[in-house]
Amino acid sequence: MISFTLALLLLIAGYVVYGAFVSRVFGQDAARVTPVHTMADGVDFVPLPTWKIFLIQFLNIAGLGPIFGAIMGVMFGPAAFLWIVFGTIFAGAVHDYMSGMLSLRHNGASLPEIVGAELGGGIRNTMRVFSLLLMILVGAVFVYNPADLLGMLTPESLDKTFWVILIFVYYMLATLLPIDKLIGKLYPIFGFALLFMAVGIMCALYAHWGDMPEMWTGFYNHKADPESSPIFPMMFVSIACGAISGFHATQSPMMARCLKNERHARPVFYGAMVAEGIVALIWAAAAITFTRGYDGLQAMLGNSSPAILVNNISESWLGAIGGILAILGVIAAPITSGDTALRSARLIAADFMHVDQNAVLKRLAVSVPIFGICFLTMLMPYEVLWRYFAWCNQVLAVFTLWAITVWLARNGKLYVITLVPAMFMTAVTVTYIIFAPEGLSLLTQPLFGFAISYTAAVAIALCATALLLFLFGKYLRGVRNQITLSAE
Repeated sequence: MISFTLALLLLIAGYVVYGAFVSRVFGQDAARVTPVHTMADGVDFVPLPTWKIFLIQFLNIAGLGPIFGAIMGVMFGPAAFLWIVFGTIFAGAVHDYMSGMLSLRHNGASLPEIVGAELGGGIRNTMRVFSLLLMILVGAVFVYNPADLLGMLTPESLDKTFWVILIFVYYMLATLLPIDKLIGKLYPIFGFALLFMAVGIMCALYAHWGDMPEMWTGFYNHKADPESSPIFPMMFVSIACGAISGFHATQSPMMARCLKNERHARPVFYGAMVAEGIVALIWAAAAITFTRGYDGLQAMLGNSSPAILVNNISESWLGAIGGILAILGVIAAPITSGDTALRSARLIAADFMHVDQNAVLKRLAVSVPIFGICFLTMLMPYEVLWRYFAWCNQVLAVFTLWAITVWLARNGKLYVITLVPAMFMTAVTVTYIIFAPEGLSLLTQPLFGFAISYTAAVAIALCATALLLFLFGKYLRGVRNQITLSAE
């Protein structure tokens, strides 16, 4: 319990100290006019109270990620707790804050336009396609779980198909309606419920403190087959939403369009990510404590799903109210990630096609093809969809971090705060794509009869990281030469 408390305090201190440092590095300016004042349209650019924006941002980026990801990821051992804490402070929160601030400075622009402005037109077009497809993938992925659960909880006439259709209709409404009409009213309620449940579980943890192993005991990979699931890179992709997730950078522009003052950016962007890290920390600790160790957790996950474990923990520790909150969270959290993913897809498409979104017919013109592709994507097996979502998500984080690093360098700011996370996540993501069963082995195995070894995957990833660092250094020298010429 001592190590859990220290980790919790570190996350809070990280927001207070490092969050303030990062905002100074960026140059947050309370006197600067935000896009919601200059581009108000009553649809996407709508001024909202800061507390409401925080809860919407928190629920946008959280969903079930920091709960399920942390529960499954903690099987990598105490390293999972360290990644949640330091990944959140130095990578995830910086990534979310910087992407939100860059959107503010680019008139609420979506992620591909921000990245393209820094990395060039070719990368912009790649990011447009990649981001759009990822948002559609997220929308498709987060229909299945809540529809399954609702189908089990309701009469037979209301089967999974019924709930899939109903959830998808809700997605369409949330995508098309002004942000304050549906999302602005529902999200704060669900966000508060998710936070309330996490605080309740945290209090219960202290009541069961004797069952929680300290982080400095059993410091090794507790996976049943650690060789096929090495901590690097598997843990860093498994625990994404509880540390760093590229999906977040697609959501930040949505809230950047509603922010009334830049001084609210740190609590909204950096703070929401820290809150998510705290939620992940709580559920990782709860899973180990409730099952009385890694062996117990392994046995339970082998016989049931994380959703069942969440329900069991909530009912056992929080009673009937906890059970209701658990069900609400497991149903509402993925839905509230899927709907904003499709809304982000509309904004991304509208930005690169230069179609204003004031009129509902224009929103429909952009959205209908997105809905059609998403519906067709839902026909694919869930396992396949989830398999590609995991690593595509971190690829997006890599692009975002490098773009932010270039912006910081170009503006003479302390770029090392994003350069280090960019290099690390590049190595993680490339290794994962090459080594993981759902990566390149899907091609090499049937074509050549072998999968690329772990050692080779790490070596290739380090070379790729070194190449990007070399290219960045070359760019940096060019920037410095331009500054020198300008001074002369």
